[in-house]
Amino acid sequence: MGGRSFRLTDPPQAKVLMVVGTSSSAGKSLLTAAICRCFARRGLRVAPFKAQNMSNNAAVCSGGGEIGRSQALQAIAAGVAPSLDMNPVLLKPEGQTRSQVVVNGQPTQTREATDYFQRRKQLWPIVTSALDRLRANNDVVVIEGAGSPVELNLAGVELVNMSVARYCQAPVLLVGDIERGGVFAQLLGTLWLLSPEDRALVRGLIVNKFRGDLSLFDSGVEILEQRGKVPVLGVLPWIGSLHLPEEDAVALDCLANPNDPPTETDEGRRVDVAVIRLPHIANFDDFDPLETEPNVRLRYVRSCSELGEPDVVILPGTKNTFGDLKWLRDVGLADRVKQLSEKETHIIGICGGYQMLGRQINNPQGLEGGAHRVEGLGLLDAETTFGAAKQTRQVRFEVLDESVVQGMQGQTVVGYEIHHGQTATQSAWLKKTDAQEPSEAAGAVDGASAAGGRIWGCYLHGLFHNDPWRSALLRKLGISPAPAQALSSHDQLQHSLDRLANAFEAHVDFDRLMDIVFESSPPQEPQHDG
Repeated sequence: MGGRSFRLTDPPQAKVLMVVGTSSSAGKSLLTAAICRCFARRGLRVAPFKAQNMSNNAAVCSGGGEIGRSQALQAIAAGVAPSLDMNPVLLKPEGQTRSQVVVNGQPTQTREATDYFQRRKQLWPIVTSALDRLRANNDVVVIEGAGSPVELNLAGVELVNMSVARYCQAPVLLVGDIERGGVFAQLLGTLWLLSPEDRALVRGLIVNKFRGDLSLFDSGVEILEQRGKVPVLGVLPWIGSLHLPEEDAVALDCLANPNDPPTETDEGRRVDVAVIRLPHIANFDDFDPLETEPNVRLRYVRSCSELGEPDVVILPGTKNTFGDLKWLRDVGLADRVKQLSEKETHIIGICGGYQMLGRQINNPQGLEGGAHRVEGLGLLDAETTFGAAKQTRQVRFEVLDESVVQGMQGQTVVGYEIHHGQTATQSAWLKKTDAQEPSEAAGAVDGASAAGGRIWGCYLHGLFHNDPWRSALLRKLGISPAPAQALSSHDQLQHSLDRLANAFEAHVDFDRLMDIVFESSPPQEPQHDG
C-alpha cells in the first residue's frame, strides 16, 4: 500500500502501540492483525502481544506450547512465526468459574477465578519479561488489550489492559463498536472512567464496523473529538466474508440459523454438515475451510431439533470432555447421534469429540472431575486414558490406508495436537512421521474408524485445512470440492488479511498513526543508492 516506509537503526527497544476496546468483540483482535500487516508492509519487524488471553481456541507454536489463536493469526499477519512470548498467559475455561492456566505455553493447573487473581504478583513478571523479549528483537510491538480497560472492579488486579500500557508507556488506540449502538457512550464513557494518567495515554479513537455511507458519521467524528479531546483516526466500515479464525464461541451466534432450510447451488445439492456446539467447544476454527466450500452447508447445533438429519455430524474439540459428554446425554444428542450412525450419516470426532466416540474414557488421576471412568458413545473401538502430561505440538502424519477417504493413502497431512491422554485402538488410520520428543515412539499412530470409514475420529486439529484431504473427503460425500483455481486455505487466509489491512489503510490515517508511535524517536528514512 501507499504511505511512508521506515526502518529503525539499531533501536534499543521496539516502539509499542496498544489497541484497547470499549468492550469484548469491539474488533481489537482483527484491528491488531491489520496494524501488524500494515507495519510489516513498511519493512518493519513487528510482533503482536497480548499479556493474557481467555479462549479455548488455541494455536501450537513450532517448538511446542500453546498461545491464543488470535495472537497466532496476528503473527501470520506480521509475517513472523507465532511464539510463546506473544501470549504468556492463556486461560482456558473449564467451567463457569474455573480455568486451566497456561503459562509460557505450558499448562500449570486449573484455578478458580478468585485464586487466579491472587496470583497476579507471580504472573506480572512473566508478562513483562515476555514483552521485553519481544521489544528486544523487533521494531514495533502491537499490544492487544482484553474486554474493556475500565472494568473498575478489576483495576487493581488486571494485567492485560492499562497496566501494560503504563508499564511500557504505550500510546493507546481506543476502539468502539458502532454496530451494537451507543458508540458515543462507549468511547466517551470509557475516556471519562479512565484515570487521568491512563487517559493521557489514549492518542486516538477508532469507530469500527460502520454500515452504510461513512459520510453520515462526519458530524459524529466532530462530536467525539470535541468532547473526548482525542482525535478520531478513522471510521472503519463493516467488512464481511473475511473467513478469519474466531477466538470466542460467541462468534458462532452470528452464523446462519441452524434451523434455516438447506439451499442448493447452481451445481446441485449442498452437503449438510452439523457441528455439535458443545458447552466447552474448543478450536472450532478447525472447520473454517468447510465454511468456504461452495457445496457445503456448515451449521453449529445445540439440540436435537436443530440437528435434524444432516449428512455429516461432527463432534469437535472440547476443554471438558466429561462435562460435555454428560451434556450430550442430558439434552438427548448422544442418543440421536447413535441413531444417525445406524443410517447413512457420517460421524466424525476431532480430539475431545474423538474421545467421546470411543467405548470408554478413563480418568485415573481425576483430571476432569471426580469420576474415574465414563462410558463413551461406543461408535469407535477405542479407549482413552487421561494423563497429567498434555500434548501440545505441531505434527505431520501419513495416511495409512483408504478406510476414511480414498486416494490419500501414503499422503501427508499436517496440523497440531492439544490434548490430555492417549487413545488405544486397533483401527488407526494415521501414522506420525515426525516424532518430536525422545519419549515418543517412532511411527506412533492416531485415529480410529468404523462402518467402512463412515464413522471416524482423530486427535489432529487442522485436518480440514489440508486441501487435498478435504477435497477427497468431499468427493466421498458425493459433492464437488471448490474448483482447482480457487484459493487454498493458506492463500485464502493471506487474502483475507490483505483485505483487512487494505480497509484499515483506506479508512485510517496511518501516517498520523506512525507519527504517534514513533514521535519520541523518529524512524529514519531508508537510504537508497544512486
